[in-house]
Amino acid sequence: MPYVESKHIDQINFLASGHFQSFTEYVDNTNTAVITDDRGRKVIPAGTVYPANDATAKGVTIDEVDVTDNAVPVGVIVEGYLLQHRLPVAPTDAAKTAMTEIKWRDEPAATEGGASDPKA
Repeated sequence: MPYVESKHIDQINFLASGHFQSFTEYVDNTNTAVITDDRGRKVIPAGTVYPANDATAKGVTIDEVDVTDNAVPVGVIVEGYLLQHRLPVAPTDAAKTAMTEIKWRDEPAATEGGASDPKA
């Protein structure tokens, strides 16, 4: 069970379905996605591509975690349906290719010529 201090966290729902598979990973304050919040704490936001937003991507973090003091466990979604426009940083094409079991419900539909359909 994660340790949470008394504070308000605004977290946007990026799940497109209630069915997903996640596994526990550990993340620390050396991760490139670390941001400093308004209280000076180092956090990894919910919806961060883990471990990096590139071809090494394994999944997307479920919750925001505070990594100021040490490495902490975080749930990483490895299979399911997500909304990429609600993530804090859009996944790169390399990351989306690496995360083979994650489906993106808000990707533009492709037309026969391979271009995005502007009406989608």
